[in-house]
Amino acid sequence: MSAESPATPRGRRADAERNRERILEAARTVVGEQGTQASLRDVARRADVGLGTLYRHFPTREDLLETLLRERFDGLATRAADLGRTLEPAAALTEWLSGFIVSTGGYRGLAGSLMATLNDPDSPLHASCVAMRQAAGDLLGRAQEAGRIRPDIDGTDLFTLVNALGWIADQAPSEAGRGARLFTVFMDGLAVAPGATAPGPAAP
Repeated sequence: MSAESPATPRGRRADAERNRERILEAARTVVGEQGTQASLRDVARRADVGLGTLYRHFPTREDLLETLLRERFDGLATRAADLGRTLEPAAALTEWLSGFIVSTGGYRGLAGSLMATLNDPDSPLHASCVAMRQAAGDLLGRAQEAGRIRPDIDGTDLFTLVNALGWIADQAPSEAGRGARLFTVFMDGLAVAPGATAPGPAAP
């Protein structure tokens, strides 16, 4: 039998990995359409695999969501680092926050899950979520050092406020058209106006 035959363990592993990637690709679409309570049957159907195959890779809905969200959190952390290297501080922060809202808005129910994850050190996603928030905090700190963002805002304030914008879109999809305007109002509130005396630093 050929070493490349699909019947070999290596071939079976390759097939399993392809199935896993198809499931994840389908899940990104289905969860984007249906939110975090998406139907696993719909995911399996979209991936063109049996439900049993899906369950072999992801025994529970939580296992599947955990993988998807870890990808998303890790991607946002990497994006923050990239923007910090390529844009001036205030622009980098604005670009990241805008992308964060789009990213979290893609999954209905994610805003609430995000805050729960941050407050639960035992969550499998806690480390990725904290790393993402720290990366955003670094962007915030540089923008504050440049005198562009008010210094009385800390990382927790920032994350809570921007997550609230995602929550609004999550709870009131009919108001999604207001998102850009609300984001502008939000950023205006963070900015230090030219010639203005900035507030004092955030309390410890």
